[in-house]
Amino acid sequence: MTTPPSVLTSAPLLEKAAGRSIFVLHRLARAAVSFVIVFVAAFLMVQLVPGDPVRAALGPTAPVATVAALRAQLGLDQPLVDRFTAYAGGLLHGDLGMSITSQRPVAEMLAERLPTTLTIAVAALLVAVVGAFPLGVATAVSARGARHRGLDLAVSGLLGVLIAIPNFLLAVLFIATLSIGLGAFPPAGWGTPSQAVLPVLALAIGPLAYLARIVHIEMLRVLDAPYLTTARSKRLPGRLIHLRHALPNIVAATLTAGGVVLVGLVAGTVLIETVFTVPGIGSTIVSSITARDYPLIQGVVIVYALLVLGTNLLIDLALVILDPRSTIAEA
Repeated sequence: MTTPPSVLTSAPLLEKAAGRSIFVLHRLARAAVSFVIVFVAAFLMVQLVPGDPVRAALGPTAPVATVAALRAQLGLDQPLVDRFTAYAGGLLHGDLGMSITSQRPVAEMLAERLPTTLTIAVAALLVAVVGAFPLGVATAVSARGARHRGLDLAVSGLLGVLIAIPNFLLAVLFIATLSIGLGAFPPAGWGTPSQAVLPVLALAIGPLAYLARIVHIEMLRVLDAPYLTTARSKRLPGRLIHLRHALPNIVAATLTAGGVVLVGLVAGTVLIETVFTVPGIGSTIVSSITARDYPLIQGVVIVYALLVLGTNLLIDLALVILDPRSTIAEA
C-alpha cells in the first residue's frame, strides 16, 4: 500500500514539533529543579548560621525582650519544618519575609531596587551588542585570509585583554580619569543620565569584547563557507553578502553567548553598584551581608536566581525559534 504524499510531507514537521516540545519541557523542568535547589539552600543558609541570627543582626547590647519579639515575628521560634512550610507558602504569594534591620517587607525593598539593577544590566548589554557586531564583523572581514594572520592575532589578543580586566577595576579607572581627572561624569550616585554612563560602561566593556570575539570567530568561519563562495561568484556587493548571507548564520551562536553575558552582567552589578553607590540589588546584598540581615540576603539570592534562570530559559526558547536543528539534536 502506498503512503499518501501528505503523510510523507507532514511527518518531518511533526518530528520537528515534537523535538521542540521535548526541548522546551526539558529546559522548563531543569529550571524548576534548579530554582528549588537554590530556594532550599537560601532557606537553610539562615538555619545553619552558628548562633542566633537575630542577636547577630541586632548586636550584643540589644535587650532580650527585643530579640525574642523579633525572633517570634520572623518565625524563628518555630520548628524547622514549620518555618520551611511558612517560607515556601509566603514565596508563592510574593512574601519574602521582613528585613531585620529596616523592619520592611523584603519583597517591597527589592521591588524598589530591581528596576535600577535591570536598567544597568540591560543598558550594558545593549552597548555590548551594538558595539560587538560591527567590531567583530569588521575585524573578521579585514583579517580574513593568510595574508592578514597577524591582524587576526592582534585583534584576538586585544579582545582577550579587555575580557580579562575585572569590571570593578575599570570602574575605578573610569572614576579616576573620566570623573576626577576630566570632570566629565559624576563619580557616584544615581538618578540622572550622566550618572548612569560610567556604571554602564564599566559593566559593558568586558562583555563587548567577549561578544566581539565570538562574532569575529564565527564570521571568519562563515566567510569561508561554500554558500558564500557561491554568492561571491554571482558578483554580489560585499555589504550585501555580509549582511544578508553571513550575519544570519552567526546569530544563534552569538545569542547563546549573549545569554551567558546577560547572566554575568546581572551578577556583575554587585561590584559596580557598590563602587558607584548605586541603590540597586547588587549594593543591597553587600549592605545586607554587612548588617547580617539574613531575610534580606535570602530575598536577594532568590531574586538573582530567578533572574539568572529566567534569562537562560528565554535564551533557550529563542534558540528554538532561531536554530531548531541544534535544539532538536539536544532533545
